[in-house]
Parts: sequence; structure tokens; C-alpha cells
Amino acid sequence: MNLKETFLEIKSEFADYFKEREAEINGSLLAVLSGENLLFLGPPGTAKTQLARSICQTIEGGNFFNYLLTSFSTPEEIFGPLSLKALEEDEFRRNINGCLPTAHVALLDEIFKASSAILNSLLTILNERKYHNGREIVDVPLLSVFGASNELPEEDESLEALYDRFLFRYRLSYIQDDENFKNLLFREPEDFIPTARISVSEIENLRKNANSLPVDPDVEVIITELRKNLQLQEIEISDRRWKRIVQVLKVAACSSGCPAVDRTMALLLQHMLWNLPEERETIRKTVFKLVVSGGTNTEKLRQEAEDLKTALSIAMKNELPVGVICDSCGEEFQLRENLEVHHAACPNHSYTLRQEGNSRIYPYDNLVKEIESLHAGSGKENFLSQIRREVFETEFEALAGRINRVKQRLEEEKELLRNLMDANIWLSTADKNEALLLHDTGSSQLSGTEALIIEIRDLLGLANRDDRIIESKQVKPSSSKPLSSGIPSNSHATKVEAKVQTADSCSNTGGFIKGLGSRFKLR
Repeated sequence: MNLKETFLEIKSEFADYFKEREAEINGSLLAVLSGENLLFLGPPGTAKTQLARSICQTIEGGNFFNYLLTSFSTPEEIFGPLSLKALEEDEFRRNINGCLPTAHVALLDEIFKASSAILNSLLTILNERKYHNGREIVDVPLLSVFGASNELPEEDESLEALYDRFLFRYRLSYIQDDENFKNLLFREPEDFIPTARISVSEIENLRKNANSLPVDPDVEVIITELRKNLQLQEIEISDRRWKRIVQVLKVAACSSGCPAVDRTMALLLQHMLWNLPEERETIRKTVFKLVVSGGTNTEKLRQEAEDLKTALSIAMKNELPVGVICDSCGEEFQLRENLEVHHAACPNHSYTLRQEGNSRIYPYDNLVKEIESLHAGSGKENFLSQIRREVFETEFEALAGRINRVKQRLEEEKELLRNLMDANIWLSTADKNEALLLHDTGSSQLSGTEALIIEIRDLLGLANRDDRIIESKQVKPSSSKPLSSGIPSNSHATKVEAKVQTADSCSNTGGFIKGLGSRFKLR
């Protein structure tokens, strides 16, 4: 078997035995392969020790070290007793056989209770894989150290440095599903011994091959945007962690048989970035949005379309169908808001309409009724002045063009996203399902937004205008190939691109709302 098949077999064996631990199994294996450390946070009795020991058993000739730390633990318990023979020669050296410095995988339970005497040597081992044994510097064969704790470290510089050494972080809980719980109690064997094995030399070769693996440009964009997003939320990630994260993604891609680090690998970032448990969900959602849709917020696009429709409706109601002249003072009005202000200041004034053949004088209440009648009897396309219409059309075309581009991208990427996730062996089933669900949700939201675009187009009378243009050029309607959603055709979109260059994440719709307000209510 090649390495990928070996990893798949190991994962399958572990998933059959360790219920509801798929993400933790993936993270544990990947931590060993990439030479990083992993931290389990959670209550006792969640199979942390058994999982770490079983991971070590998959390594040919692997040594496992396990110890429960307390505030009274001494260095002798972790690094070995002092060598009496070395003391006879006036040397301070420990007998490290069978202790942490000779292990391939280690589990240190309640790791944040380590004393300061243990901590200094432990930090060097975790970061550099070296142990200072007297005058000698020993290369430690550790592939990964698994830390376990019921709680986060208290505010202490040394403990914060220790915490930062654990790149992978998982929050464990007890089994939730009833069937899995019954399997644990009544059907699963007590002892689990994996059959598939990997050698240390194979792991070393994998790391060397991963070093030269390229990273896709969109992954660079995702990581850069994610870092900015976290900084805005005051979540700081050290440069050392970011550097190691990229190396982990390369190992994940190489072990999956992928030619480069693609964006589905970035979904693993959710397990390597949080500092506090309450940050996990926020980071998870941010990572998924960036990976699935490139950060495009389809809900925000829908809100912008609703805002534009609202602003357009307000503007149409504000635009008077004909000019109104105050019969008392001779002032002329084109907008309802100005007419309303005038009436509030001069409630007894009467008005006439600038309309051929109409010389009636209207009290204000009768004027309102006449205006409503004229509005109802005329086409909506006549409600706006030419200047305002052009402003709204520009905004509409820009928004429609953006929606068109996002729709095209979502349609193209679903199958690609599915194929990339199938190739990525380190994603849990839950992660794959969530990514596809998020994609489908974005597509559904976009469909609703397209319906709003059609309504706005109809309000502006653009559909009728486009039909007249087609007729005047004697072009068959089918040649324009309009989108089924009602978004302008490709030729129209090209015109939009030339007129307005608008980023997917920006919008000027709010300016309409501010300029028009929602105060236009005739009394």
C-alpha cells in the first residue's frame, strides 16, 4: 500500500473504535506526521490516553510515554533519575531510558500543572526536539506530544509559552449519540490494537517531500484575509504559529496525494487558531465562509438588493407626477418632501397643478388625493426625474453585475469543491457536509436576491426599454440570451463593467437610504 492508503486504513480502524472522534483522530495523525503537538481540553474519561497510545502503536517500533503531572511532580519523573555513575565522574546527567526524551509519542496529562523545574526543559523539547542532559544535547525522537487538561492555563508567561507550543487544539466531550454509547458499553472490545503501521523513515520522507509542495494563490488570500479578520476581533496569532500552520497544510496535501495545497486544506485551520474555547465557533464560521465562497457574503448581497429596492420605492413616491405650484405664494414643487415642508409651515395655502387644461385650485388634502390618483394612473417609469433615474440605474447595473459574477462562480465551484474535499483525507465527514450545505445556502440566498433584482428592474422600467432597443435594432430576442434570473444579458453586463468597477464586498446603496430617508409621508 502507498502512504495514502495506509492512512485511510488507520483512520478507518480508529473511527470504528473511537466513536464521535473523527476530527480528533485526523488531527492526532496529522500532528504526528507534521511533527507538531496537540492539546486535548476536556473532562477525564474521554479516551484521551487510549487514543494517544493507539496512535503510537501505528508507528513501527514506537515508544509511548504517559504521565499525570501535578504541582509536586519532579524532573526525575519526566526526564529520568540522576545517573549515579555520572555523579561519580562529577557530571550531572540523567538516565533518560524509558522516559520522555526517548519516546516517539507522549501524553502529558494535566500538563499546565507542570512545575517550573520541569517547564524549562519541556519547552525546549516541545519546540526544538532537543534535551539538555548535563553537558550533552540530545536529539529527542519525539514525533508529537499530546497534552491533556481539564482547564486552560492561568495567566502566566511561562504557561502561555507552553500553551502556544500546542498547534492543534481540540475540545472533547462525552459521547452524545445513544447508539454509540451502547456500542461503547456492550459491543466494543476493551483493547484496541491497530493493524496498519507506518515507519519513522516514511514520516521523515513525507515531511521532506511536503517542503517543496506549492501553495495555491487562493490559499494565500484565505490566510491573509483570515489573519486580518482575527486581528479585527483582537485574536492574535503568533508568527511562529502561522509559519507552522502552512507547513502542516503542506503535509496534509502531500499525504493526501494532492499536487498542491488547495483551499480545502484551509478548513483544518479551525483546529489550529483558537486560543479560548469561546473563539472556536467564530473562527470556524469565518474559515468556512472564506473557503467555500471566497468571503462573498450572499446574505449581505440580498440585504443590499432590499435596500436598493426600498430606496427606489421611496424615491418614486417622493417624485411628484406633475409640478405643483402654491397658489398663495407662487412657489413651485417637484418633490413631495419639499411640498410637505411647505404645508407644515403654511397649512392654509392652496395649490394648482402644472398641467395643461387644469386650472383648479386644491386645498392640501384634496391635492394629496389628486396626486395619488395621478400616480396610480401613470406608469412607474414616469415617477423619477432623468437625473435620479440615471443614478439608480447605475447602482442597479453595478449590483446586478456583481450578483451575476457571484452566481457564475457558485455554479462553477460546487463540483470542484466536492472533488477537492473527496481528495482531502483529513477532513471529517461533518466538515465536508457543512461546506456543501454552506454552498447550497449561498446559492439559495442568491436565488432570492435575483428575484429582488427582477423587481428593481421592473420598477425602473428597464425590461421595457431593453425590449424597445431590441426591436429598433431588429434583433431576435433569443440572441441577447438573458439570464433566467432576470439579470441583464452578457452585453449589458459588459456595459456595466465598463461603467462601474465595484468590488464584491462594497456597496453604495446606503447612500440612497441616507439621502432619501423614510420620512416622506403626506398628511
